[in-house]
Amino acid sequence: MTTLRLPPEAPSLADGVAQAVRDGVASGQLVPDETYSVYQLAELLGVSRSPVREGMLRLAEAGLVEIRRNRGFRVLPPRAHDVEEIVEIRLALEPAAAAKAALSGTPDQHAALRQALAAMASAVAAGDEAAFWPADRALHDLLLRTAANNRAAAIVAQLRSTTALLGPPTTASGRTLAEIHAEHEPVITAVLRRDAPAAESAMRAHLEATGRLLINRLAAPATPRP
Repeated sequence: MTTLRLPPEAPSLADGVAQAVRDGVASGQLVPDETYSVYQLAELLGVSRSPVREGMLRLAEAGLVEIRRNRGFRVLPPRAHDVEEIVEIRLALEPAAAAKAALSGTPDQHAALRQALAAMASAVAAGDEAAFWPADRALHDLLLRTAANNRAAAIVAQLRSTTALLGPPTTASGRTLAEIHAEHEPVITAVLRRDAPAAESAMRAHLEATGRLLINRLAAPATPRP
């Protein structure tokens, strides 16, 4: 565990702790079924115990660790079933929201969606993955809010944060930013045409494709470390 590092770009200390532990699990530095001390991790990362505990709670919600009272936390291997559950929930919320956004979105809201898709395209053109994912999240969030469902937007934002903790994005499986952008284009095109069935179908296809890649990656046998 001596090579774990707190990522400098993390928005908060708790986020940084969660990301550092997730990276440690992904790289094999933190071993499944081993129990680690909160004190040990706090000292290693140079932070107090409070953000460590908060970060561990987030990872526990994601299913990556088990909190062991008065002992620390036990690392759990990521499970494909966790992603399956998340995708099922998103499929219950987002395709219907895309349809509603097509029917009831205002001209200003539709213009904002067009701009959000353009922001994704700009990130693709620049090959800027760091800018692409926030633009992707913003587009999904805007669609849900255009459908007048702020609670669903908050739920999906949390689910996406959990998915990020469970493993790397689908680009790690060879999917390109351009391909991901191309899956969003028919959604927004249908919304702007006020074609609710097409918007719903396109969003469903996008989420199903994303879910398959994430689930297959987690379900695949781990590559033995040299």
